[in-house]
Amino acid sequence: MNAKEIYERLESVFQDVFDDSGIRLTGFTTADDIEDWDSIEHITLISAVEDEFKMRFSMGEVSGMKNVGEMVNLIMERGK
Repeated sequence: MNAKEIYERLESVFQDVFDDSGIRLTGFTTADDIEDWDSIEHITLISAVEDEFKMRFSMGEVSGMKNVGEMVNLIMERGK
């Protein structure tokens, strides 16, 4: 799986979780860029991403992610 495929799948997950079909992700996208992305929605988002990619993130990985690009990198590493 390459980065482009991951971004496409993540964009769909983000659009579903935040009920906003206009969301477009970049590697620099953070919670500050998406209006409803708060700590509660973060849990929902991580769970939805885990389900989509059939993997589980550790608490350290989740708390260490600073932007979507880091999430994509982690998914790519795990997908090898």
